[in-house]
Amino acid sequence: MKSIDLRSDTVSHPTPAMREAMARAEVGDDVFHDDPTVNQLEADAAELLGKEAAVFVTSGTQGNLCALLAHCNRGESIIIGDSSHIFRYEQGGMAQLGGILPHIVPVQPDGTLRLRDLEGAINPDDEHKPVTRLVALENTHNAAGGMPLSAEYTAEVADFARRNGLLFHIDGARIFNAAAAFGVDVKALVAGADSVSFCLSKGLCAPAGSILVGDRDFIRRARRARKVLGGSMRQVGVLAAAGSVALHTMRDRLGQDHDNAQLLAEGLSELPGICIHGQNTNFVFFSLSDDIDISLDSFVSALRREYNIYLSSYSGERGVIRLRTHYWIDRRAIYKVIAAVSSLLS
Repeated sequence: MKSIDLRSDTVSHPTPAMREAMARAEVGDDVFHDDPTVNQLEADAAELLGKEAAVFVTSGTQGNLCALLAHCNRGESIIIGDSSHIFRYEQGGMAQLGGILPHIVPVQPDGTLRLRDLEGAINPDDEHKPVTRLVALENTHNAAGGMPLSAEYTAEVADFARRNGLLFHIDGARIFNAAAAFGVDVKALVAGADSVSFCLSKGLCAPAGSILVGDRDFIRRARRARKVLGGSMRQVGVLAAAGSVALHTMRDRLGQDHDNAQLLAEGLSELPGICIHGQNTNFVFFSLSDDIDISLDSFVSALRREYNIYLSSYSGERGVIRLRTHYWIDRRAIYKVIAAVSSLLS
């Protein structure tokens, strides 16, 4: 029986078109800038997001760290959300490897950072305090339940950064989900940002890799950071080829994942014992009501054992399960999950 894996959109695997492109990819040595497939992917990504240049990196975590190392000097500070992926899930790389200090502010339920909190986080020109260099957002915001940030809001933050002499980075791991949610060109969501990272895996389905974009001088510095992090690769066109297919063919279908997530949330909400905590973009959160005589771990284990359905509890909130839809979860799979949960709880 084919499994239905909703643990994350990171479990998505390459499409047949991607596998074909990987097999046929023209490659060269990327360290020498000789890989034509990588070069084309970087050029296409930069153009798509309205920036001057791009660099292919191994992961979103590496892309974000390259950005911070390229923007900030040791001992400088960045303003960042307290539940952001960079702060919470990237092992403090900015501090470990860059000597960069995070100044955290509260993330609001809609994934935004309040401008008054950003204002209050800027250090004065005081020799006792680190220089505030950068502000970072996350779009969509993972820990806020996949909330997309609007073009209007990101423009406000960009204007705030310019007024205060700060740089502006967007962790856009799922930026194309945000574009799909608002029905806008992705350029509108990143127009004022000095740098943006985004993942080619997750909803775009490539097997690995992320892209970091910005102006040419920034990308030159980011490449140096990628080198010291061990991210310079050789004949990596085999991965870039899949990334190119992802970039050009997978963005426009992300709305289907959002529709499937909504269908899943609606179907689960009709079942006795299920409490829906939220649904945004391709995220669904739910828990079991107190009157259900089964533990969360037993529930998850039974779905895997009896129905080959993979779920996982959400580390950000005790007793909550997070589901993410993706390319390999179609409507038929959604109905199977709803039926299986109904059967298990009956």
